[in-house]
Parts: sequence; C-alpha cells; structure tokens
Amino acid sequence: MRVRTGGHLINQRNKTTSFQKKNDLVNYWLVKQEPTGPRGYSFENLKKDKKTTWDGVHNNLALKHMKNMSPGDLILFYHTGTERQAVGIIEVISKPYPNPKEENKRYIVVDVKYQKPLKRPVTLDEIKNQKKFQDWELVRISRLSVMPVPKNIWEDILKISRN
Repeated sequence: MRVRTGGHLINQRNKTTSFQKKNDLVNYWLVKQEPTGPRGYSFENLKKDKKTTWDGVHNNLALKHMKNMSPGDLILFYHTGTERQAVGIIEVISKPYPNPKEENKRYIVVDVKYQKPLKRPVTLDEIKNQKKFQDWELVRISRLSVMPVPKNIWEDILKISRN
C-alpha cells in the first residue's frame, strides 16, 4: 500500500507512549491520501486494518515534516481527490525509519494506528472560507501531502467537526 504522511516539530516532546503522552505536549499533523483508485487508501481501510505503515512520501518538505514525527503525535487524515475533506484522527506509533521498500534510505515511513472519525468531515471549502486558516499550509501549499497543524487550528477543525 502507498500512502502519504508528514510531521513538524512544534513543541518539545517527552518521549513516552501514547497513553502516557496524553497530558504532555503533543504535535499535530495532517496527511493527505487519495481514498480510491489503484494507490488509494481510505480512512475506512485504516479502520479495518487498525494500523499501517505510512509510506510513499518523496517530497522534500513532506519528508522533513515526517522526520519530526514522534510516537503519540496525532494526525488529521485528509481525503484528497473529489472528497477534499478531513475525515478522522490517527496516531503515530513509531519513530520515523527508512522505508524498507526503497533503496534510497532518505525515504522514510512511520507506523500509524486508527483513532476515531471526526464527528463530521470538514471540507476544504469550509477551511478556505475562514480567514483564520489562510496562512496554513493546507491552503497555501495545496500539493503538500504532509504538514504541521498548529494547536489552535487543530482545535478549530475539531470544533467545526462538532457543529
């Protein structure tokens, strides 16, 4: 399976398990994936699989973000293609490591596990229509498959999902 991921160091981290990390500072990310087609992998696929290796990332900036991921970090799973919406939350469960399927060791992967769906998907149009999101990479760098999510944006996305 080929999926894309990423990360960005926002806070100092205490290297603990996801259960211990709950009250510590957590970094937040967004990863994009086409849910259908020959290379597709949806949030529902991950729900069924429970965990997977997030691979297929070759963009330099996305790889830079992935290198900063840490176990316990949380990720918004975003469906690309015709859906264009954040659909759920997944969790990083490994440190980044070289992709065993690639000869070039600069290509890395992380292991992730299913957490939960958003109360309702949050569309790209909803995000673009709010000024507070205008400087976020999802809006500014539309082709980037892995990006950091500042805590205030993370909380705003979850709030929109609950409405």
